[in-house]
Amino acid sequence: MRRILLLTAIMMANVLTMSAAKKNVIERIEPTDWFVGLKNPTVQLMVYGQGIRDVESVTTDYPGVRIDSLVRLDSPNYLLVYLNLRDAQPGTMKLKFTSKRSKTTADYQLKAREMAGDKRMGFTNADVLYMLMPDRFASGRADNDQLKGLNTYVNDRTQPSLRHGGDLEGIRQHLDYFNQLGVTALWFTPVLENNSPDNNGFSTYHGYATTDYYRVDPRFGTNAEYRRLTDEAHAKGLKIVMDMIFNHCGFEHPWVADMPSKDWFNTPEWLSEKQASGRNPMTGFADGSQNGEAAKSKYLQTSYKLTPVKDPYASQIDLHETVDGWFVPSMPDLNQRNHHVMTYLIQNSIWWIETIGIDGIRMDTYPYADARGMASWMKRLDDEYPNFNVVGETWVTEPAYTASWQKNSRLSSENSYLKTVMDFAFFDRLSMAKNEETDGWWNGLNRLYNSFCYDYLYEDPTHVMAFIDNHDTDRFLGNGRDTLALKQALALLLTVRRIPQLYYGTEILMNGTKEVTDGNVRKDFPGGFPGDKHNAFNEEGRTQAENQMFSWLSRLLHWRQNNDVIIQGKMTQFIPYNGVYVIARQHKGRTVLTILNGTSQKAVMPVGRYAEVIGQNVKATDVISGRTVRLDHDLNLRPRQTLIVEF
Repeated sequence: MRRILLLTAIMMANVLTMSAAKKNVIERIEPTDWFVGLKNPTVQLMVYGQGIRDVESVTTDYPGVRIDSLVRLDSPNYLLVYLNLRDAQPGTMKLKFTSKRSKTTADYQLKAREMAGDKRMGFTNADVLYMLMPDRFASGRADNDQLKGLNTYVNDRTQPSLRHGGDLEGIRQHLDYFNQLGVTALWFTPVLENNSPDNNGFSTYHGYATTDYYRVDPRFGTNAEYRRLTDEAHAKGLKIVMDMIFNHCGFEHPWVADMPSKDWFNTPEWLSEKQASGRNPMTGFADGSQNGEAAKSKYLQTSYKLTPVKDPYASQIDLHETVDGWFVPSMPDLNQRNHHVMTYLIQNSIWWIETIGIDGIRMDTYPYADARGMASWMKRLDDEYPNFNVVGETWVTEPAYTASWQKNSRLSSENSYLKTVMDFAFFDRLSMAKNEETDGWWNGLNRLYNSFCYDYLYEDPTHVMAFIDNHDTDRFLGNGRDTLALKQALALLLTVRRIPQLYYGTEILMNGTKEVTDGNVRKDFPGGFPGDKHNAFNEEGRTQAENQMFSWLSRLLHWRQNNDVIIQGKMTQFIPYNGVYVIARQHKGRTVLTILNGTSQKAVMPVGRYAEVIGQNVKATDVISGRTVRLDHDLNLRPRQTLIVEF
């Protein structure tokens, strides 16, 4: 009997131990590993696990590591552990989690850095960025097209708003193409996991609804494949720019089903009622559902109007709607005013820099997030990586607004520390000018002149990224193929004081508009997918018109590489005269003239009017054709002619 009682007691103790252990099982720690030797030695570990909040202590005997604090959030399934690694060396650290009834341990790797932060060199105005969408560029593997374990999705290349099957391996296999073209940096739309289900013929192929901040979307590949792609790109002289989103995440992120804290998201009361309604957030509110109607009444969508963020007279309601509203119902708005949220996001960017070796970041929807939180991120990166570069999407078409976001701007009362901003004014003016005749006042190329004349607002115009189209706009060509207008746009883009960005396929005359769906400006690159009859990756597969455009742009891009006149030279622009717009770049006795006839008629450029930049030079070289151009008499220009000469 005594033996039976003893065995029963042992079994009961084992059950209790197993129950307690189960309660405190650690499911995940983010970041998944970390690096020693950073200037800021503090790291926040977000520990996921059933009931993990209730552990009483976390300890480690790893040399040089100090546990500074534990933060217990509203959800019982998260615990934040703040460590100080100032004196730590690389190795595997064992963390001990202790509660009244159990002890749990977890191994955590501390890694050595590959290089000091000041050795990481970001993209500059010496580069030309080539923007592409991994899902639409090229497929290098077939085994990742339809994967199990992910929310329902379909690969169907006949549908412009569904996934098409492009991946990182497809990009890697075509790195030589970028060298042939002459670009120097690659910007991919987001590559992180977007595990959202297809909805009414739409999917998150674009990548802007993150569901795992530490994992490449398996349909694109693996973290190891991302690293391999980056390493091989570097070997070929190409930089990699990573697209990130701090403003929001995807609805299928674990934070949504189990909010770490009540203020992790903006308008969390709506989110709570959405969860209570038991409906799929991608399909709208449940018809006739009281919960759905209640949630709908509390939902706050952003106004998409960014001016209140900088408006000195902005009302609180306008600012609230801009910053705290959600981009769309399927993308919960993160609260960057929450210190722990911002720390998580800051660390994530550092982790990708150190783990993959990226050369820059493009931050999506920059002004929609909390300005002070974002400034703290930029200051942290600037301190750690002084030569790194981040460009923020600041979609307002007035130069004063854009300039106020730039680092050290005199136009802002608070420093953003954001080095590079996107020139939506350039895009906007060019979009109008391409359809107009350049007159003696405001139309046509006058719009560009009247935009550049406000460059005094920028602290550094060479840290402004210009573009003629991207994944969120109509393609420059619309539904046509006006190569004369396209050449003028590219000539400006590649010779003014800007960091130029190209959109994939422009070099082969890809066109399309957003009139029906965004997918029509995000078509597959021809030749990137099995079964494509048209292969634009090589000369033999391109049409005559595509080869002519590719050849013209490639010559210009290769000429621009390491060209100090364009990279460092001063810029002089002349008010369009008789429809002709002239911009000069000059450096150490060398001059480049970009000459554009902004009319559909023949025009004459009176060289005497430009004597201050031509000087005594009577001969120049056409950078595209190599032909000699005489500057000792007036130049006759064809309708819409583009001419770039150097002397």
